[in-house]
Amino acid sequence: MLRLLGWIAGVVVLLAAAIGIYWFGATEGWFGSERDAGVIQGKRIPDEVIAARTQASHAVAPEGDNDQILFGDLHVHTTFSADAFQFSLPIMGGPGVHPVADACDFARYCSALDFWSITDHAETVTPLRWQRTKDSIRACQKIAGDGPNPDLVSFIGFEWTQVGRLPSEHYGHKNVIFKDLDDDKVAARAIGAGGLASSTLRTSFGIRPIVPLLDFQNRQAYFDFNKFMRLTQAVPECDANTASDKLSKECYETATNPGDLTRKLFDEQKLNPLIVPHGSTWGFYTPPGTTWDKALLAKEHPDRFPLVEIYSGHGNSEEYRSWKDVVLSEDGRGASCPEPAPNYTPSCWRAGEIIRERCLKAGISTFDCEKRAAQARDDYANMGVAGHIAIGGETPEDWLDAGQCTDCWMPPFNHRAGNAVQAGIATSNFDDPSGKATRFHWGFIGSSDNHRARPGTGYKAVDRRRNTEAGGPISETWRQRMLPDKSIAEPKSTRISREELTTMTGFQLTEFERQSSFWLAGGLAAVHAKARSRDAIWDSLQRREVYATSGPRILLWFNAVDANGNKIAMGSRTETDAAPVFEVHAVGAFKQKPGCPDFAKAGLDEARIKNICSGECYNPSDERRLITRIEVVKIRPQASKGENLAQLIEDRYLVHTCRPDANGCKFTFTDPAYNRDHRDAIYYVKAIQEPEPTINAEPVKCERDGNGKCIKATLCYGDYRSGEDACTSPSEHRAWSSPIYLDYRTKAAVTPAPDNGG
Repeated sequence: MLRLLGWIAGVVVLLAAAIGIYWFGATEGWFGSERDAGVIQGKRIPDEVIAARTQASHAVAPEGDNDQILFGDLHVHTTFSADAFQFSLPIMGGPGVHPVADACDFARYCSALDFWSITDHAETVTPLRWQRTKDSIRACQKIAGDGPNPDLVSFIGFEWTQVGRLPSEHYGHKNVIFKDLDDDKVAARAIGAGGLASSTLRTSFGIRPIVPLLDFQNRQAYFDFNKFMRLTQAVPECDANTASDKLSKECYETATNPGDLTRKLFDEQKLNPLIVPHGSTWGFYTPPGTTWDKALLAKEHPDRFPLVEIYSGHGNSEEYRSWKDVVLSEDGRGASCPEPAPNYTPSCWRAGEIIRERCLKAGISTFDCEKRAAQARDDYANMGVAGHIAIGGETPEDWLDAGQCTDCWMPPFNHRAGNAVQAGIATSNFDDPSGKATRFHWGFIGSSDNHRARPGTGYKAVDRRRNTEAGGPISETWRQRMLPDKSIAEPKSTRISREELTTMTGFQLTEFERQSSFWLAGGLAAVHAKARSRDAIWDSLQRREVYATSGPRILLWFNAVDANGNKIAMGSRTETDAAPVFEVHAVGAFKQKPGCPDFAKAGLDEARIKNICSGECYNPSDERRLITRIEVVKIRPQASKGENLAQLIEDRYLVHTCRPDANGCKFTFTDPAYNRDHRDAIYYVKAIQEPEPTINAEPVKCERDGNGKCIKATLCYGDYRSGEDACTSPSEHRAWSSPIYLDYRTKAAVTPAPDNGG
């Protein structure tokens, strides 16, 4: 008996040791492997295919215009980004890793782009991954050809993913893109933002060791993810006191603000990249109350940001509204909740309504319930993006359409209107000792921000879970394991202090499930280029002769002609004492045929087309969609501190209704008020296309009462709950021209040549 008991004890000890070793090893990534950048499989696209694209735009171009309009995506992630890798895992419904090589083949054969850039999150781009990224982009370019007529131009870049807890600390995300591919022409390291972004993307625990056991057939994917995280965390921090050009290539470098980022790149590494702000109104992580003011300070070098991403798979960041999501205290650290405005209910206000409803249902007095509602509003307003946590036991549907800009076109989740692109170009800083106003002079681009190595996803409304960021647990069982609901729907709120929130990271703080209903297929950047080459595309981006689309390849020309007959291109900044004549010409995108064109089938095998393209490619017919109208936006940037932005931004300053014509719509206009006002003005146009089915065009489907108030909400989830629903609704896709910036100067000599900044 003693021998048997000893044998059993020995087995138990060995089993416990084995479990301990497994648990530690799985956590530390012992059983995983580092993934590489993949293998590019597509051949070079035939020259006649490329020539046909050029001819199609030239056929409808204004007379005398010989430039090419080229389309690209400058915001693309692969599974070298931690969040992309996490959402590729089987328990999230992901089909597996998406390496850089997949993005190259997708851009050439699935979306048929002319140019693109990789922009993985710098926080998880280790020195090895940075080298593999560069090597893969070079391989992509070698196949495409790097002469005067490549089938695709590929750029190297990374994303600086900055997030602040408070509006005063938040500068937002920036894509950093380099013209050339040689090592000495790109950053020595991908530079991260540090702080909250690093704690979210670099210090994640990874996948719990129980998961590979519960999903045993897919265990290697989870082991590999944990290996990915441990190798990320193993890279040492760079010495913050050493200049960027003197640092080792084997460390993780951070920049705390835009000025720090540009100093490291421009001044210390002697580079000249494009740096593109994006996501300015994305309420998923942008603190309520955020505005552009601090980004215009001289130390942040606002002149080094010539472009802005106005639209992406997160939504449309264009539109300003004067309502507030919170009212900040004078020191910016406290907040109160404003009352609802037309077409907008602050989320903090809805928090109070939820608590009031629960309170009255529990039989508590009306007086006490009103006090609890007021407290809930205050608690929410003072917890930033984590305000929803104050209301325990709530569901995404409980929030109805609170926090959303219900009269904006395709807005992002919890649209931060004070930080919209319109607000950015209307805002001026007057701290310059000379009295000169400092402003942004942006060109507009669209991008996808796709995290599945799919540049240019907006060509068709198909495969919602891969062509948008929709994703989530594959079953209710996995949902409960991953997002256990430990809170109780009590008739009172609970405030969590800012100090305690600081200890919480990642998706703990965000409305992850509710956000899923707002994911869109991405937009595009379009350039007016002198040739189909790296130099010509880069030159167009730098001089801001670019425009954005919400996905379809709408053709857009916008320029002005001054009194002397000089042409002023979109994106230009010029001095003049008289309003020029503006010329607009827009042509709708081609309607799409199902499936893929012959060149794609010849360049990739059927299995790869199904895997990376979902069996659907950019496949234009000969029929174009109609442009129904063109809207003109006029903005008078602040001429003195504190001017009301709402009175300076004239969206739909002018609306031109277009006659049905497959060859497009064109008209001219001028602005007599410019001559009278004697102040600077900015003009851009939006070409609106006839409606077509669009993924998540109606993110919150509301049942409304007789007063139009939302009383019941239906969302489109990224996980199993929405099944195979494509979640499409009709929407009017559009293109946004870059603005033309007019600086009023009495008897000025017009100088149409643009500059790149302030």
